[in-house]
Amino acid sequence: MSTGDPDARTRELASAGEPTAWFEELYAEAADGLATVPWDREAPSQLVQEWITARPGDGEGRSAVVVGCGYGRDAELIARHGYRTTGFDISPTAIGEARQRHAGSPVDYRVADLLALPDEWSGAFDLVVESMNVQALPIDLRPAAISGVRSLVAPGGTLFVMAAARDDGEETDGPPWPLDRAEVESFGTDLVVRSLERIVDANDPAISRWAAEFSRD
Repeated sequence: MSTGDPDARTRELASAGEPTAWFEELYAEAADGLATVPWDREAPSQLVQEWITARPGDGEGRSAVVVGCGYGRDAELIARHGYRTTGFDISPTAIGEARQRHAGSPVDYRVADLLALPDEWSGAFDLVVESMNVQALPIDLRPAAISGVRSLVAPGGTLFVMAAARDDGEETDGPPWPLDRAEVESFGTDLVVRSLERIVDANDPAISRWAAEFSRD
């Protein structure tokens, strides 16, 4: 199997089976050296890093959860800012690799499904970070996934969302399937919208991403 086009392999797996099972298949293939995880990067997400860096000291005594944490780069970033951080992913292989890469980390890495979250996580986190995960799910699963993300936010808590952007009515092949503005706004159904902007990639004007902040009063 070639690892030359990781995006192509991702699309192949996503189209072949259950809409969430392919995550574990991809991570397992990557662990065996048979595939590459396209979103694996050495550094945390730039937009997440910029957002959290602008809030020094916010994490002291507060809890955070990183949705679909993969190998843990964003979860480690959030933990370094003082949050008691949980990172979860549907893939056991990804979580195993995250624990290995970050041995001794204070992050609590857990296997969990965004579409069937533990009851005790409802309203449990002062900060929820959703970065580029919902866009990997088919449109028919989006409402449940977005509701799951929203459910994690504690009273007084904050939700930060980052996602690839598309215009209203624009057709896209995926995964990923970028979000339109209405989908991003739906994260705030029972929250307060603090900010929502579409940011154009400095290196490729054809690419843009949503960055949105919500809070629960």
